[in-house]
Amino acid sequence: MKNYLAVDLGATSGRTILATFDGEKVEMKEWTRFDNPQIPMAGHVFWDLPYLYNEILKSLKKVAEQRVKIESIGIDTWGCDFAFFGKQGQLVGMPFCYRDPHTDGSIEAFTRVHMNAEALYKNTGIQFMPFNSLFQLDTMRRTGITALNAADKVMFIPDALSYLLTGKCICEYTVASTSQMLNPKTGDLDERLLRFVNLSRKNFGPMTMPGTLIGTLAEQVKRATGLGDIPVVAVAGHDTASAVASVPAQDKNYAYLSCGTWSLLGIESETPIITEESRKQNFTNEGGVDGTTRFLKNICGMWLLEQSRKDFKKVPKNVGELSALCLESQYDGLINPDDEMFAHPEKMTQAIDEYCRQTRQDKPETPADYIRCIFRSLALRYRQVIELLRNLSDVKIEHLHVIGGGSLNVYLMQMAADATGLPVIAGPTEGTALGNVLLQIRAGGDVQSLTDMRAISARSVETVTYQPNQTPEWEEAYEKFKQLR
Repeated sequence: MKNYLAVDLGATSGRTILATFDGEKVEMKEWTRFDNPQIPMAGHVFWDLPYLYNEILKSLKKVAEQRVKIESIGIDTWGCDFAFFGKQGQLVGMPFCYRDPHTDGSIEAFTRVHMNAEALYKNTGIQFMPFNSLFQLDTMRRTGITALNAADKVMFIPDALSYLLTGKCICEYTVASTSQMLNPKTGDLDERLLRFVNLSRKNFGPMTMPGTLIGTLAEQVKRATGLGDIPVVAVAGHDTASAVASVPAQDKNYAYLSCGTWSLLGIESETPIITEESRKQNFTNEGGVDGTTRFLKNICGMWLLEQSRKDFKKVPKNVGELSALCLESQYDGLINPDDEMFAHPEKMTQAIDEYCRQTRQDKPETPADYIRCIFRSLALRYRQVIELLRNLSDVKIEHLHVIGGGSLNVYLMQMAADATGLPVIAGPTEGTALGNVLLQIRAGGDVQSLTDMRAISARSVETVTYQPNQTPEWEEAYEKFKQLR
């Protein structure tokens, strides 16, 4: 029996998972859990990186106190965001949060001055989102953020936390691939793009593939936690890449949906898919395990529900009971989940109301109406993106694998099956943590390939299959949905 500690940080909370591998399957239990608050300060929104680091230290102290022998540690987080470090290794400023609105208009500002959209997409294959690292850095350059000028090293969030644990600076491939600064043909950061934001390749660590040993705990960390020379592994640092590595697929004829705050819907491709049509449809090519490319589209996911529930009164706090309210509504209005007005509104329900007003639909009246509107709109967006994936790739999509917390939402899962006409295989719920652990196991030499990892995943988790019940109502709704802006 071998134990591993997975640090899994999301945009609203973080947790550590203690996993046990018996040679056949993995069992996981939550070790610690903590909030990951976005800090509004000085007109911006930041992440509290020292707080997150301290929470990781707390989990390691608990490992030492309970005398659990762990083989290694791995960290995954969201993509795009980064931290600056000075020449003496100190943190320079608080990392900006990708939801800080200072990047509004950043795409236009960059492409107007430096490189047009067509050329930029051809070089990176990454979808255009204003919080991509390239646009964040260009915004900081244009607005004179002093931390950028003081930076000796730039590290993406999982790499920054690994650096604080080990003192070793790396640039993990999967999280770097979200930055819109990585050239998928060379597999490294693009020097020309870095020069546009007053940086060079030496400002980043060596490119490191998932499943690589970074180093062991630094002396200061060992003293603070009571642990010894525990290895820290570069897993797939981008949480979606770790999650996709856990998909218990038995063939290649599937699409995956990582369903959480974001819905990330895509396929695995042997090579990047960079065409004019994929650019127009704003698809992205992100790094995966074993040289695969995650060809996918970001969809605004359960963020819509998470933010809307803040405006509801006298409704269940339990997410399952709250979601069940959708059965009490017959509301037929729809929204485009990816409309920019849903990115960071002051009140989500007001944004939905305004969208419905602008698109000449009746606005929702009850919490049940809002929930039904959100779920049906997401399900129809999934169908639309799957149709695009079929047109843009050679993958024959015969079923949809859903991973992440959203896979527990039985109402959304059934709607997804009904809207797409595909069997929906829900699980693993803890896909990101499981993928993190599987890559640690691989780094230790107990498995050799992505196929081996997926076989372990299939033995380790239970899944639920939702069969589609297609009705004329869904076809009518889809025709209406396609007409939305």
